[in-house]
Amino acid sequence: MLRSLFAGISGLRVNQTMLDVTGNNIANANTVGFKSSSTVFQDTLSQMLTASSAPSGTTGTGLGGTNPIQVGLGVQVAATNTNFNQGSNQTTGRPTDLMINGDGMFVVMRGNEATYTRAGAFTWDRNGTLVSPGGGRVQGFKLDAAGAPVTPRTLVDIVLPEDDGTTPVPADPNELSSYEIGKDGKLSVTYEDGTKATLFQVAIADFNNPMGLAKVGETSFTTTANSGDAEIGVAGEGSLGSLSTGAVEMSNVDLAAEFTNLILAQRGFQASSRVITTSDQVLEDLVNIKR
Repeated sequence: MLRSLFAGISGLRVNQTMLDVTGNNIANANTVGFKSSSTVFQDTLSQMLTASSAPSGTTGTGLGGTNPIQVGLGVQVAATNTNFNQGSNQTTGRPTDLMINGDGMFVVMRGNEATYTRAGAFTWDRNGTLVSPGGGRVQGFKLDAAGAPVTPRTLVDIVLPEDDGTTPVPADPNELSSYEIGKDGKLSVTYEDGTKATLFQVAIADFNNPMGLAKVGETSFTTTANSGDAEIGVAGEGSLGSLSTGAVEMSNVDLAAEFTNLILAQRGFQASSRVITTSDQVLEDLVNIKR
C-alpha cells in the first residue's frame, strides 16, 4: 500500500516540473532568441517480488521458465531537452540587430566568461562597443586592410573607431560618418572624409552537442562537460549559418503545443493525487476493520 502512496507522490513531483517547464516556455513566448524546453520522464527502480527462473529438465520434460515479477516504485524526470530549432524572423530595421540563419550562436563576453546566445538585439555603448542588452561584449575577429582576419585569429571586442582606427569613439562621435554590418558579419565604416574601412567580423560559435549547453539567464548559454568546446568561425564558414541585419530571431515556442502540455501535466497531476487519495481511503478502511 505504501508503494502506491510514494508512486503517487513521485507523479505529483514530475508533473509539477512539467508545469514549471511549460509555464516558463509560455512566459518567454515573445523573448528574442529564446529556445523552448520539453520534459522527459522515466520510471524509477522496480522492486523485485519474484526473480525469473530458467527451464528445468530437457524439452518436453520438467518445468518451463518463469518471468520476473516486479512492481514499479514511481517516476522521475529524465531530462529537460532544449529545442534549438530556428525561431521566426522579426524585422526591426535597426542596423545593430543581427539574426543567424542556420546553425551557430553569437559569442558574448560577460567579464572574462564567454557565453553564447541566439538573441541578436545588440547596440553600441558609450565607448562604441557592440554589446548585448545585459552589457555583454559581442565578440568578433579584427580584420586587416584586405578585409581578412588578422592571424592568429583571436576573439576581440567589436568597437567603433575614430578616423585613426585606434581610439574608441566618445558618446557623440563626429569623426565617423556611417557604419554597416553586412550579411557576412563584417563591420564596414565610412569617415567624414569619405575614407572607408572594414575593421571587424562578427564571430559565430557552434557545438557538437548544443543540447548539452547550460542556460545562464539573459537568453544565454555556457559550455558544459557534455556540450563540447565551442568551434568558433564566421558566417557561412563550414556548417555555420548566414547573418541577416536589421532583424532578430524570435522565440521558437509553439503556444498550441505548450497549452496541450499544460493539459497533460494538469491531468497527470490530478491522476497522481487521485492515487494518493485512493491509497489513503484503503488504509483508512484497513484501520477501521475492527472498531
